[in-house]
Amino acid sequence: MPLHRRLPKIGFSNKRFEKVYQIANVGDFESKGLAGEIGPAELAKAGLIRSATKPVKILGGGDLKISVTVRAHAFSGSATEKIQAAGGSAEAVKN
Repeated sequence: MPLHRRLPKIGFSNKRFEKVYQIANVGDFESKGLAGEIGPAELAKAGLIRSATKPVKILGGGDLKISVTVRAHAFSGSATEKIQAAGGSAEAVKN
């Protein structure tokens, strides 16, 4: 057996630097009774995310008919469009 096949495989991985977001859909805001200003704490209380301390990303699934101010760490393009079309605003929060 050659030496290079006997030695363990080691190397560099970016896995530990990966940013993992909790996701919430725009369409779930009305069904959970959220209105006004929505942040990670309100999303956690409503049961849409597990922890208020981890980063949150808002996705554009569903429809939004109420005007809300959403604070999250990241937004998808469709989520930003839907929030602004309903008369609300999407504010990015620093990590």
